[in-house]
Amino acid sequence: MKIDGPFYARLGEAAAESARLAAIGYDGIYTLEGSWDPFLPLVMASEHAPNLDIATGIAVAFPRNPMHLAYQAWDLQTFSKGRFLLGIGSQVKAHIENRFGVGFSQPAARMREYILALKAIFACWQQGERLDFQGQYYRHTLMTPMFNPGPNPFGPPPILLGALGPLMTEVAGEVADGLIVHPFNSLPFLTGAALPAVQRGLAKSARSRADFTLQINAIVITGETARERTAATESVKGLLGFYASTPAYRPPMEAVGYGDLQPELNRLSKEGRWEELGKHIDEDFLAAFTTRGKPGEIAGQLLDKYGAHADRLAIYAPYAAPDAMWSKIIAQLKGAAGVAGAAP
Repeated sequence: MKIDGPFYARLGEAAAESARLAAIGYDGIYTLEGSWDPFLPLVMASEHAPNLDIATGIAVAFPRNPMHLAYQAWDLQTFSKGRFLLGIGSQVKAHIENRFGVGFSQPAARMREYILALKAIFACWQQGERLDFQGQYYRHTLMTPMFNPGPNPFGPPPILLGALGPLMTEVAGEVADGLIVHPFNSLPFLTGAALPAVQRGLAKSARSRADFTLQINAIVITGETARERTAATESVKGLLGFYASTPAYRPPMEAVGYGDLQPELNRLSKEGRWEELGKHIDEDFLAAFTTRGKPGEIAGQLLDKYGAHADRLAIYAPYAAPDAMWSKIIAQLKGAAGVAGAAP
């Protein structure tokens, strides 16, 4: 198991932040597509923290053409000397249509084709195969020598798909190299819905679980003092309330008996009452969706919860906490799991 940390740095801060995360002890870092580009900071991270794996976790796929994304991924894979993982996702309909201004339809079928298009482009560049991808949504049939970067000395980057619904998760198992499990997950949802969907996809492509990377994002609540843990809890409650207000995120809630809460939180969000969302997150909800405790308890709890499933464990902790505390937690995780931190 490798341990990944969140890389929230803008381009100008990326060098120092990546070095800091490497010093803490993470094996890899992942960017989010938020209010800045998810790719550019990884260039700086690769230069200033050369032992870290780097990943987008996720970059939004549909507003980008597969060819554009292929070039970006190829460059980062080359520059990082084979340490790049291309994590992509669909985002939800409202953002694709209203924020990015492009069409949104049949997301699972479109994503399946998107990944196959990326792999066809990679095969053209790496193995010299003729580019002749003709699908329902994407068509790539021209690759002249001037625009062909040629084989990558480190091979094509793996493609990990962020998915939550059963159809998209099955697509990950069928055509992607791995699944990014959303941080808004509950263990009954993971074992009862997500993992079976992955297995259905793997069966379609005649692959085994050993051919696939499972990166699980884990929301962690901790702190060295009771006051710090309380502050972290309040921060995470707001985050959970925000996630829970999104209709697409209802399945993990249903898996632990909170499905009926989702429409109420969605109503509050539509009314702009964002500050009220976290007030609906009770102790049982926190227990289902987070790993919570004193710093010395976190590693054991994470391994108990996810150790049997995760190839990569991504820590998600949206609040301030001392680096030394995280260093101890990560060291305990690696020690308990027998993780050396070296590339497999």
